[in-house]
Amino acid sequence: MKNLFVIVAVVIISAMSSCSSSEDENVDLGEAKRLVNMLSEAQPIQLTEEQQTFTNDNNAFTLNFLKTVNEVDKTGKSFVYSPLSITYVLGMVNDAATGMTEKELEQVLGFHEGGIQAVNEYCKKMVDGLPKVDEKVTLNMANAIFLNKLYTLKEQFQKDMQTYYDAKAEALDFTDPQTLNHINGWCDEKTKGMIPTILDEVDPATVSYLLNAIYFKADWASKFDKKNTKEETFTTEDGKTKLPLMHQNVLIQYMKNRLYSAVKIPYGNGMWNMTVLLPEEGKTIDDVINSISAGGIDNGGAFCEIEDGIATMYAYYFAPHEVDLKLPRFETNSDTDGLDINHGLIGLLQKMGINLVFDPSLAEIPNMCERPVYISMMRQKAAIKVNEEGSEAAAVTIAGVKFGSAAPVENPKATFHANRPFVYVIRESSSGVILFVGRFTGK
Repeated sequence: MKNLFVIVAVVIISAMSSCSSSEDENVDLGEAKRLVNMLSEAQPIQLTEEQQTFTNDNNAFTLNFLKTVNEVDKTGKSFVYSPLSITYVLGMVNDAATGMTEKELEQVLGFHEGGIQAVNEYCKKMVDGLPKVDEKVTLNMANAIFLNKLYTLKEQFQKDMQTYYDAKAEALDFTDPQTLNHINGWCDEKTKGMIPTILDEVDPATVSYLLNAIYFKADWASKFDKKNTKEETFTTEDGKTKLPLMHQNVLIQYMKNRLYSAVKIPYGNGMWNMTVLLPEEGKTIDDVINSISAGGIDNGGAFCEIEDGIATMYAYYFAPHEVDLKLPRFETNSDTDGLDINHGLIGLLQKMGINLVFDPSLAEIPNMCERPVYISMMRQKAAIKVNEEGSEAAAVTIAGVKFGSAAPVENPKATFHANRPFVYVIRESSSGVILFVGRFTGK
């Protein structure tokens, strides 16, 4: 059997965001009586037709990841993840892949065998463009390569990493205990302390760790007044509990279908938003996740209803509404290493159809090091915080390598009270790219 490398990937995520719930009825403004216009305009990211297709289909990967995690995580607890961060680590690996391994990666990630160059250029456009969409929003995306000093990376791979991912290889002694502190320190710095560690130990047999970090911090376009936040009943799957629910009356995009209602709560100038999907009475977050993983989330509010194995598509459209909005103030931390599935994040991705890159005998990744490599471990940590001010989010992905073998004057009104489990995504409007996905269950 030929000698091989092993690649290890880890992801860290954290975010502050808020969520809500909705029903069509007259709004009782109460103390939150001030109507704030949260509809705004901004300059979009300019994507080519191919790149827009990449975004749409990578979002499909993101929602499929959400569905897979939701099926595997039976704890009933809240979670948050950043599949986009996983995409960037696998994008770096894809740069060195060939044959069926490259084809499988690009297909599952939504790049449709676009080729290494096209994938790299797309990743670069997002790295360069997303942070510039809104000066009121802080978005930092960083990539890094920590290399075992005993090994070397191929020249073209290093050049591609610097050109498209702004990642420069740093050689370290993987037998030195300080290397663990150095890698975790990078993670802590890039996530502004939200994810202080990503590795529990450094394996001396590992050739290299590849990392991606995403940090997002934004104020709501209209902040919630703390005096309107009250302890209220939140109905969980197990019963009822008390949670602080923030409250305000806002003019925002709202839609409702037979399965769920949804709002887009904007940050900054409106280009970034948290889309919150609240199941209708009698429905569950499982129903919502299964639907959006099949039909997606788009500006038309596509809805897929599956009955007796037959999928039927419906279109329900977001439109400006005066919304009586309540959402919990909350914090969530997640770690794929805690999931009950073989190999954590690797197991999740295998369920989604990525297999060859993890197989020491079948992986075709010859262009990273002097000998072929494969991914042996992946991990993602995540955190999200939601309060009256806005949201803060961070994501880090690490991969390690070893040898082996305009609104109208009058608007309809709606009530959206997130007082039961819901699903949410944080995304950029012009491209539609999703950074974070999560479920909030009250636990």
